[in-house]
Amino acid sequence: MFRKALSFVTVLSVLVLTIPAQKGFEYPKARKADQVDDFHGTKVADPYRWMEDTGSAETQSWIEAQNKLTNSYFEAIPQRARIRERLTEIWNFERISAPSKVADGFYIYSRNDGLQNQSVLYRASSIKEEGKVFFDPNKLSADGTAALSGSSFTDDGKLWAYGVSRSGSDRTEWRIMNTETGEHLADTLPPNRQGGVSWAKDNSGFYYQRYPAPESGAELRAANRFPKIYFHKLGTPVSEDRVIYERPDDGELTSGGGVTEDGKFYVISTSKGTQRMNEVHFKDLSRPDSPIVPLISERTNSWGFVGNDGPVFYFRTDKDAERGKLVSVNVLARDRVWKDVIPQSTYTLNNVQMINNQFVANYLKDAYTNIKIYDKNGKHVRDVELPGIGSAGGFGGKQDATETFYSFSSFNAPATIYHYDMKAGKSTVFRKTPVKFDGSQYEVKQVFFNSKDGTRVPMFIAHKKGLKLDGTNPTILYGYGGFNINQTPGFSVTRAVWMEMGGIFALANIRGGAEYGKEWWANGAVLKKQNTFDDFIAAAEFLIDNKYTSSPKLAIQGGSNGGLLVGAVLNQRPELFGAALPAVGVMDMVRFTEFTVGAFWKSDYGDPKKPDEFKVLYAYSPLHNVKAGAKYPATLVTTADTDDRVFPAHSFKYAAALQAGQGGDAPILIRIETKAGHGAGKPISKQIEEQTDIFGFLVKSLKMSTN
Repeated sequence: MFRKALSFVTVLSVLVLTIPAQKGFEYPKARKADQVDDFHGTKVADPYRWMEDTGSAETQSWIEAQNKLTNSYFEAIPQRARIRERLTEIWNFERISAPSKVADGFYIYSRNDGLQNQSVLYRASSIKEEGKVFFDPNKLSADGTAALSGSSFTDDGKLWAYGVSRSGSDRTEWRIMNTETGEHLADTLPPNRQGGVSWAKDNSGFYYQRYPAPESGAELRAANRFPKIYFHKLGTPVSEDRVIYERPDDGELTSGGGVTEDGKFYVISTSKGTQRMNEVHFKDLSRPDSPIVPLISERTNSWGFVGNDGPVFYFRTDKDAERGKLVSVNVLARDRVWKDVIPQSTYTLNNVQMINNQFVANYLKDAYTNIKIYDKNGKHVRDVELPGIGSAGGFGGKQDATETFYSFSSFNAPATIYHYDMKAGKSTVFRKTPVKFDGSQYEVKQVFFNSKDGTRVPMFIAHKKGLKLDGTNPTILYGYGGFNINQTPGFSVTRAVWMEMGGIFALANIRGGAEYGKEWWANGAVLKKQNTFDDFIAAAEFLIDNKYTSSPKLAIQGGSNGGLLVGAVLNQRPELFGAALPAVGVMDMVRFTEFTVGAFWKSDYGDPKKPDEFKVLYAYSPLHNVKAGAKYPATLVTTADTDDRVFPAHSFKYAAALQAGQGGDAPILIRIETKAGHGAGKPISKQIEEQTDIFGFLVKSLKMSTN
């Protein structure tokens, strides 16, 4: 494994006016411009293009008016006070991470006393002591909107590089601290979309990636292209940083790298956009002037670096193994021979780590975790017994470490941290999460349903034990289905409160994710993206047909790519749902490439500049498929003003279109958070307020009975 690298016009009077878009409900009016674009002969109207200028007086006035309307709606929901009280109570528990060994006598872990906006880092000399505060991100800003967004220690623990992001932005500033004195070095990387920092073995400097600086004022919307990998030598200006690797041939290629644990090699992975298929290059650091050497030159498969024994590199790959396998190769051999170490299994190989000079393989069996341990030759040593259906992760540490830690959680089981003795193969409870929630009263089950084309799709369902299946239960159906990312069962305080309120939580493992390997992703991407929506619709129909819920009681939820999912199925089957919660969604599928890192998503969505791919994108684009006069269910769109991953204008334009098109009586609202981004680093105080509003909205929209 790599060494630790712990991500215009004056305000128009019409904006003050309101128009009756539906019976009993009025919205701030959004001006409709005559903007029309031609895509391969298809005329595409874009009347709300002006909202892409998010800082303009017109857009700001619209935002203010929308938030005023939404807040007044929330304030009229009497149950919100009780919901906020319970959320605050259950969120107020001590959260302590597993300790991570930095160097001899130097362990680091995070701790939150309950309602601190950001968790605090502690330093201890052993895993048994509490230690002292090492770094408190809460002191970075008065309102808790500055967050720690990256961490990397030198091998001896004497220097620490850490990233700080503000207001939820993906742009990170990196600083360097002397861990013995607490003093900061002059070396600082200005805000940028830097990747992680990876230190040279001799502490002389570090490797990192950055993009060209955007124009002043365009930091949150400018497209990011042509990143480079640099080496920064301590004590020198950033302007003198040396370019190690770049790809001027394609601005949508992005590269990341890391120094191997032994410090002998720098390994580079290059992919296009968000594709998992990547190239691999390396540099022999034992020779200062050594070239960058290609190891994998085609982006046709996934190659995840696991670790090395000198020149023998280990990779997790899906080459000739759709569900994944572990392979090895001597990179310095004249004739490289690739060897299978752990062959493909019936399960999906999600991750592999090297501990105790063994391999810890994290598998997905129908989207929940199985852990198996193998020796260096690929011989199965043992399975790690887990408490049930859930998610396990961790198993970090140096390659020769004999102990490690992992956590396990499920929808009804708050995270428990286990200490694992790699020699004895024994798990012992290290720390339980003291949440005021009795998980024994709830059950988690897995069901399977058939999608429109007959594909068998899994879904997790969690609820109170003894729940009657009579079609009256308020239900949240959650989905993502994209970017080769799996969705597994895990604990969430908000989902716990939802189940306490009598709700059912369902998670559908739809195509587009990584639950069953490369084909599962490919069958939910680009020209086959509609399969993702069909799967989600089939999941909703399963819940209704089997009396878990009914349409008036069913809410759908998803964020980012999941926000796109919710927007698309809402247009396709508005009568199927009682409420919809699209969060920070990608809603304009013909212009998503124009903002921030949107161009990187073409690997999942396709390219609107290609006629065949545009046709598919336009057919499901949430913004462009709102039907005037259709009766849409109650919908709460959520976004944030400093989201520089999914540009908030996606949600602005979509909400305006949906409000204008609504032919029913249900509210269409948008909640626009300030000083927040895509989600990472959001203060707990803001999370509680947002969830209070969401659950209050559902109580009213789904007509939930409250005691």
